[in-house]
Amino acid sequence: MAVTTLDPNTALIVIDLQKGIVAYPTVHPIADVVQHAVQLADAFRAHALPVFFVNVSAGAPGRNDQGSGGTKTFPAEFIELVPELQRQSTEPLVTKRTWGAFMHTDLEAQLKQRGVTQVVVVGVSTSIGVESTARQAYELGFNVTLATDAMTDTNADAHANSVTRIFPRLGETGRTADVLALLAARKA
Repeated sequence: MAVTTLDPNTALIVIDLQKGIVAYPTVHPIADVVQHAVQLADAFRAHALPVFFVNVSAGAPGRNDQGSGGTKTFPAEFIELVPELQRQSTEPLVTKRTWGAFMHTDLEAQLKQRGVTQVVVVGVSTSIGVESTARQAYELGFNVTLATDAMTDTNADAHANSVTRIFPRLGETGRTADVLALLAARKA
C-alpha cells in the first residue's frame, strides 16, 4: 500500500457519507471515517483542488435476491450529507441511483471540465459505492487513489476483499495521512 503521487489536477470524491447510510452498523467506527474524509476535504480546499460529494437517492431499478431492487426512493433526511463534511456551495453534489457515481450522472463531464486526471475516492460502503466508483473511474482513464482508512463497510470480509484484492488493481492505496503528506509537499 503506497500512494506515490498526486497529479496536479486531482479531485476528492466522497461517496455516500449521508445520514441514512452512516446510521448502519459498520466494520470500522464511522466517526473515524467521517473525520478522515473531513481532513481530506479541508486539505483539498486549502490547495484549491476540487471536492465532489456523492449521495444516493434511490435504489437501482433491477431486481435482486435481497428484494431491495426497484426504484425505491429514500426519504430526504436519509440522503442529506452528514454536517461534519461542511459542503461548500461551490462543491458539486452528485446524486446517484446506482452503486457507482459515474453511471447516469454528469460526474465524468464535471471532472473533465476541470481538467481532473486523478481522483481520491473515500466513503461508504467500501465494497459497493466506493469500489464501483473506483472501478468506473479507472475504466474512464482516471488515475485512482483510495484512502483506505477513510472508508468502511457493513461486512468485514467484503471490506477486506476490496482493499486487498480489488483496489491494488485499480489504483494506489494508502491512508489519509499519506494523501495529506503529498498535499502538504505541494505549494499551497
